[in-house]
Amino acid sequence: MESRGETTAYGASLSGGSFDFVNFLKQPQTILRLLSWVFAIVVFATITAEGYVNDAHDSQVKCVFNQNEGACNYGVGIGIIAFFGAVAFLVADAYLPMMSSAQERRRLVIADLGFSGLWTFLWFVGFCLLANQWGKTTERVGIPTDAAQAVIAFAFFSIATWAGLTYFALVRFRQGVGDITQNFSESVPDHTSPYSSSYIPQDPSPYQASAYPSFPNARSDIYPQPPFTAKPEPTGNNDYQPPTY
Repeated sequence: MESRGETTAYGASLSGGSFDFVNFLKQPQTILRLLSWVFAIVVFATITAEGYVNDAHDSQVKCVFNQNEGACNYGVGIGIIAFFGAVAFLVADAYLPMMSSAQERRRLVIADLGFSGLWTFLWFVGFCLLANQWGKTTERVGIPTDAAQAVIAFAFFSIATWAGLTYFALVRFRQGVGDITQNFSESVPDHTSPYSSSYIPQDPSPYQASAYPSFPNARSDIYPQPPFTAKPEPTGNNDYQPPTY
């Protein structure tokens, strides 16, 4: 009797199954998504709460990063989108093993790969921008230095977590759809064995037998006879003279 293996698609079996919460929490993707979620909260919440101070010369609120509004807006923007993206793909990771369609899983993995790769790049740009603008900040009186440095640090940590998510998404994508090795309790019949019931005799030589013997002392009468030819007339001088009249 044949025992077939299960078909896997993008890191999970297509046969589905119940949701295991403990194993789900132990997955590297889950841990990285939770860390990315926390880091995103720290970045945009810190900038929103302590990233703006009142200017000493006027009553307007300025960004602590060299009074560059673009730096603060950039950090808040990518932080909020990363927050919602981490939550969305965390739910998708929990739902993926229960998907019965390989095409749906493929689209989900491609979306995860594209989003994670893009946000790895955006966090790298954000880290460079915030660190550069903080280095150019000369007037730091009244500025919460710890908060600004925390924003830069967690932006750097976010690069590592999203890069890890990109790697695991790439691994899932490369796995694709495959079959687990199948085990057979019945062997395939051997048609070449003479002891098998399905033995099929085979011609040991593909060449035809020669009509001529291969032994020097073989009888000559087994050679094929040449075709009939007319007897040639004798040639040369003879004593026959034609009659004369």
